[in-house]
Order: sequence, then C-alpha cells, then structure tokens
Amino acid sequence: MTTMTTRLDSDTIDDFRENGVTILRGVFSDWVETLRAGVAANMDDPDPNARIYKGENGGGRFFVDYCNWNRIPQYEDFIFNSGAAEIAAQLMDSRQVQLFHEHVLVKEAATGVPTPWHQDAPYYCVDGPKTVSLWVPLDEVPRETTLEFVPGSHKWDKFYRPQRFDGSALNENDGLEEIPDINGDREGYDVIGWAMSLGDAVAFDYRTIHGAPANSSKTSQRRAFSLRLVGDDTRFVRREGIVTSPPFPGVTLAHGDPLSGAEFPLLRS
Repeated sequence: MTTMTTRLDSDTIDDFRENGVTILRGVFSDWVETLRAGVAANMDDPDPNARIYKGENGGGRFFVDYCNWNRIPQYEDFIFNSGAAEIAAQLMDSRQVQLFHEHVLVKEAATGVPTPWHQDAPYYCVDGPKTVSLWVPLDEVPRETTLEFVPGSHKWDKFYRPQRFDGSALNENDGLEEIPDINGDREGYDVIGWAMSLGDAVAFDYRTIHGAPANSSKTSQRRAFSLRLVGDDTRFVRREGIVTSPPFPGVTLAHGDPLSGAEFPLLRS
C-alpha cells in the first residue's frame, strides 16, 4: 500500500471543530481487508490487557484490545502508510501528528453488551488541545448499532468519570462526576450517528461523549478499528493514584513532558 492524500472539504472540517465529530465517507476503502486480517490475527493472539465482555444472557463476545500496532503488521501498515495522519492533520489543524494508540472493538453477533456513554479523554495519560479518534468499521454498520455522539459535548469543559465497558468505574474515587443520562433524554442531547459502509470512518475529539448499542443481530458481527492520534503541544499526564487506560507501564515520562518515545511515533511533522 502507498500513502494516499485525502483532501477534506471545509464543511467536514467545520463539522468536526463545531460538533466534535464528523463522518468521512470512503476514505479507507483500500484498507478494509488489511485491517480485517489484522483484527483476525489480534483475536487469535490477544494482548494480556485484552478484555472480553459477555451479556447476562450469554450470546456473542465483546472483544476489546489495544496497543498491538508494533506486533500486528497490518496495523502498522495502516498507521504509517494510509492517509490517516494527513486526515488527522487537517481536522486538528496541526502541523504534527503523533500516534497515541490503536484500539480494536469487536461485537460478535448477538452481543448483548452496549458500549456505555463516555468520553475518551478522562481515560488517558495525555493532554493537549488537538486530538482525534478515527473509528473505522470493518463490517457494514446499520444506524441502529452504530457509534453515537452528543454533538458539541467537547466544548462543555467537563471530564466525566471513566468506566469499564461492563459499566464499573475505572477509578472509584477519582473526584469526577457521573456522566449524564443520555439515553433518558436522547432528543434533548441531540444524539447523532450514521449508518456506515465499508471504507467509511467517523472522526471525533477525545472529549466528545459517545457510546453504542448492543449488537442485537443474530447473524452479523461489528468489527471496528479505532486509531487515536494527537497533534501539536501534546503532553504526558500522570494522575496520582489514578489508573489510566491504556496504562503504558513502561513509559518513564514525567507529568507535563512533551509526548515522546517509541510508543508514540511521529506520523507527520
């Protein structure tokens, strides 16, 4: 594969900055099979940090894993050779684009586990003004099982308590408030989402509130590859007594240091 340059139109960029999320149609059509092969290899050989959730009534698995790019060649190929970094640079208005981590989320058929409403930023050991996640589905995604968002929530200047995907708190005494009951007032929060085809992606700010329903289909899985990128002036964050996800136990950066090191390679500078 060779790196392709994708020029985004001004409406798409404006949507991302105003709403904290935007849809990108067909930008990764050439990479679906590569990423599918990577996810298959990942599920055959998960990292020790991988988690598998199942609903109360059984059904399919919700498989979640991250930080495998340097041992799954298909992930590395996509990260370094697709147009992801150029897309991120345009959305973030950033000269520099740096990898934070990749994240794989697979809801098999009949997975009765929703993705709870959350922001990504409170989970993380990074902080900076320019962030973007690129969520790339590897199966057709109907509107009823797609990732959903609260537009504009990246501007609320709030961090809500992060929770594991089984609904338990990541840190019980982190001093953060519970996330609002989005499902209890979906119209009031103007919840949005899109049916997505192969090659599409959705881009969102780390602070944007999002979640996804359970996969109620008895026959179709929902595989997704998510790429977390950061831009100019990103710093490493250490929070006393707080578990971050991913944990990055081997990183020795001090609180406030510019993000650097082999774990966080520069993709564009």
